[in-house]
Amino acid sequence: MALKLLYFATVRERLGRAEETVDVPAGLQTVQDLLDWLRARDESYAVALSEDARIRAAVDQVHAKPETTIVDAREVAFFPPVTGG
Repeated sequence: MALKLLYFATVRERLGRAEETVDVPAGLQTVQDLLDWLRARDESYAVALSEDARIRAAVDQVHAKPETTIVDAREVAFFPPVTGG
């Protein structure tokens, strides 16, 4: 399945890109599965997405937890925690 990935703030800076479209392997079902797969793809992903507790996700523009399904999703965004100020 083709999935659009969006990267924001420090995640974007570390990867050197704001977005990409990837073909997700069969069997990936959740945000956590996607994170694990991305980290295994390349060292830059492993570094940019290294801190589970600090990486937030949104699936089709709705905040998501690691166990949120990505099946039938069109877009997943990754970003650090949002701070006010």
